[in-house]
Amino acid sequence: MLMNKIVTLLVTSPANRAFQRCVEAPILRRLGGRTPGAHALEIGCGSGFGTKLIFDQFGAATVDAVDLEPAMVTRARRRLRRYRVQVRVGQGSADDLRSALDADDASYDAVFDFGIIHHVTNWRDAVAEVARDLRPGGRLNYLEVTGTALARPSYRRLLDHPADDRFTAGQFLAELTSLDSILPTGGAPTSAATTSPASHRSHDQGHRAPRQAWQEMSLPGEPTPTKEHP
Repeated sequence: MLMNKIVTLLVTSPANRAFQRCVEAPILRRLGGRTPGAHALEIGCGSGFGTKLIFDQFGAATVDAVDLEPAMVTRARRRLRRYRVQVRVGQGSADDLRSALDADDASYDAVFDFGIIHHVTNWRDAVAEVARDLRPGGRLNYLEVTGTALARPSYRRLLDHPADDRFTAGQFLAELTSLDSILPTGGAPTSAATTSPASHRSHDQGHRAPRQAWQEMSLPGEPTPTKEHP
């Protein structure tokens, strides 16, 4: 869904850029590593700062980026001009990347989600679209906000989000692992800060990589799933 004015101010603020650079990107690098030489995708790129980090901190060779807001697409293209042919920014929804970017199946080595899927009304469709777009051996790097956080009065009063069918950390992980092309490899799916850092790899159908242990720190009011071990 489209952002309201408060959300727009937050996501384009210097404070948010600093948080992405100093907190979010290092968490994702620690959990999933860098992606040198990758053809990467960012869903919900906003003003393009996350896309810049995918180049600068993760080492991607090329990045496709998409955002639902035409004004954000314009800002992102302006911010990313120096990358020229290495970057492509399209306007559209995370649950229909074929229309937004003409993205074929198994197109990307890595997909980045800096807290976007919880904005998508049909969030399961967005997860399925990511699975379709990842190559075998590819990686989904995400930080997400769970339904518990979205139900807090401060979120409901100030920020616009879809109201129905918002995921818990366990539901989000279950959706990822139900798809043949995505397998969790590590990370903390939720944190007390309401974000959910984790890295997921896709795998060839018929060949399941070992599932590594992960630990969950549940938000208040959420059950803690059982740990999974190799």
